[in-house]
Amino acid sequence: MPQLDASTFPTQLFWLLVTFVVLYVLMRWLALPRVGQAIEDRRKRLDNDLTRAAELKSQAEAVLAAYQNTLAAARAEAQAALRQNAERLAAEAAERQRELAAALAEQVAQAEQRIAAMKQQALAEMRGIAADVGSAVVEKLTGTAADPGKLAAAVEAAATRRAA
Repeated sequence: MPQLDASTFPTQLFWLLVTFVVLYVLMRWLALPRVGQAIEDRRKRLDNDLTRAAELKSQAEAVLAAYQNTLAAARAEAQAALRQNAERLAAEAAERQRELAAALAEQVAQAEQRIAAMKQQALAEMRGIAADVGSAVVEKLTGTAADPGKLAAAVEAAATRRAA
């Protein structure tokens, strides 16, 4: 094997050194700057992406906060509208109930007036009937007609005693 021959070591070392220097120069000035640039570009792109992601996150949080504020305002507005409608409906119901109570009270008053008038009419008719019955009883028992004035006074006195 010629690589292990000690007489060829100096030339091998020379070409090793030349190859090493050439590869070192190529790597140092050509390959490594490109790799370094690619790494730097990637780092910048990652930084930019992270910055943009943070900005988008803050924008999303702002949009979410605005949405929640709008939603809260809409809920408050809906609650106010519901409360207002409930109050309006309650007021209308109370008004209708008041009108119905007034109408019923008026009907009750009219009915009481009619009942009182009918009672007075019945009492007046009853006095007349009592006077007629009394006159017929007196005439049957005595055979003579009774005095209408005395008979009316007696019926009135009996009605007054009964009412008291």
